[in-house]
Amino acid sequence: METIATIEIKDNSFARQFETTIPEGLVTVEYSFQERKIFLTKINTPEEFKNEQFIDNLIKTILENAIEQRLKVVPTYPRIVQFFKKNPSYKELLPPGIRI
Repeated sequence: METIATIEIKDNSFARQFETTIPEGLVTVEYSFQERKIFLTKINTPEEFKNEQFIDNLIKTILENAIEQRLKVVPTYPRIVQFFKKNPSYKELLPPGIRI
């Protein structure tokens, strides 16, 4: 896997979202847990924020954390599904029966 830029993310378990602060504001990725799976359900960015590479790096950082915690990942948000399609090396994180 390629090297990724380190992004500091905070796991706000009360709000069930990963958070990182950028100059434009707060970027969040909402999630829910079920058994040993994490469902990535939504990405929220400031309205004027359009940096797709940053979003890719944020997703990669979250997926690396999932690997460390031995979690399976279920992407339900279209932008995250698109990421999995562009990066087949992460498909091993999908639970059995999930096809993208």
